[in-house]
Amino acid sequence: MSLDRGVVAELEAIVGAEHVRTAPGDVEPYTRDATPVFRGVPEAVVFPRTAEEVAAVLRLATRHHIPVTPRGAGSNLCAATVAEHGGIVLVLTRMDTILEISPDELLARVEAGVSTAALAEAAAAQGLLYAPDPGSRTVSTVGGNVATCAGGLRGLKYGVTRNYVLGATAVLPTGEVIRTGGRLWKDVAGYDLTRLLTGSEGTLGVLTELTVALLPMPATTGTGVAYFGGLADAGRAVSAIISDGIVPATLEFLDAKCIGAVEEYAHLGLRSDAGALLLFGDDGPPDVVERNLERIGERASATGALEVTLAESIARSEALLAARRCALPALSRLGTLTVLEDATVPRPRIAEMVDRIDEIAERHDVPMATFGHAGDGNLHPTSVVDQRDEAAIGRVHKAFGDIFAAAIQLDGTITGEHGVGAAKRDYLEARLGSDQLALLRRIKAAFDPAGILNPGKLGS
Repeated sequence: MSLDRGVVAELEAIVGAEHVRTAPGDVEPYTRDATPVFRGVPEAVVFPRTAEEVAAVLRLATRHHIPVTPRGAGSNLCAATVAEHGGIVLVLTRMDTILEISPDELLARVEAGVSTAALAEAAAAQGLLYAPDPGSRTVSTVGGNVATCAGGLRGLKYGVTRNYVLGATAVLPTGEVIRTGGRLWKDVAGYDLTRLLTGSEGTLGVLTELTVALLPMPATTGTGVAYFGGLADAGRAVSAIISDGIVPATLEFLDAKCIGAVEEYAHLGLRSDAGALLLFGDDGPPDVVERNLERIGERASATGALEVTLAESIARSEALLAARRCALPALSRLGTLTVLEDATVPRPRIAEMVDRIDEIAERHDVPMATFGHAGDGNLHPTSVVDQRDEAAIGRVHKAFGDIFAAAIQLDGTITGEHGVGAAKRDYLEARLGSDQLALLRRIKAAFDPAGILNPGKLGS
């Protein structure tokens, strides 16, 4: 199926013919995002440069009832940027200008296509910190991070993306350009549409510009690692650390399967006989960081750590952080199809949830390793199988369905940071209930009466 030639001509008139792709080979890279299995073929891929061009494209799409899927770098892990219903994929990567860094106001204004790393580097050049730290930060865009409310390794101490969004410029499907929030840390005029758009996964409007909060750059950072016989001991250590009044910048874990895969992949000198690894770190004044790391090490030892090691240098600290960051690529080497999901439970129930994951994996006869954010209970169970083995892929999806159900039973949720998209929409009603899901649909209809934006996603 293809768009009417007249519609294509209108798109070319809006953004320029060189920024509209319709040939099968040209749209192929945009049929998938970083989520495995899911695929959708758009009729056109359009690259706008301004909010006004976005508005014109959306007006055209609404008039002709053409589905539109907004997209940044396509690094998301919930199939939120897969064009399941075809239509137009609206790629915002040309909108890549850092408009302002304001040290006096501790904020930045950026276009939606700016990469997270580029913003962080620009802020750091002025002694400032952009705190959100998703694993895909080198390629992901700020607009995409806001659309999915991305998390990351610093979430425990600093929060997630929504904690830093002060304002947004968004284009509604009917073409209106709205500006929510602004430059203020305090503003309670009207409904909080900025927060509503954050995490909406491109179902309500297209984000074109963001105003985000910055922080002073910490004076120093430090990292350590604690090894345990199993995740139960690591979970007790996490509770002891938090109960002692310490909120570290980093508190991550790897299970035994992940430790083995990471060590084989990166040769970082990790203990292969450990059942679990707890990576911890802090930032701030040097004396505070030193004291906190020592206290964390003491709590880990008191709860059964086999070994606690503090990084003696920045290089070693970076190597330890690399152990967590490379967990996914390390596991991906074990097969040809990697299915990574996220589920979140209350912090004290992490070990119980990991036990449930292991039991579910064994029951469905699928390989499963788990790593994640120990500080906030966000787990990343990961299964690696042969992409040609359809029976195994089917078992993996059934296993993840049971994992999501288990998270809900443990007072958790089906996603802490990846999002719902297409990958988890079948589990959304179980998490929210039918009444709340119906409310989501009414909100969606108010923003998008023609239902063109990312149709079929997020309960719409």
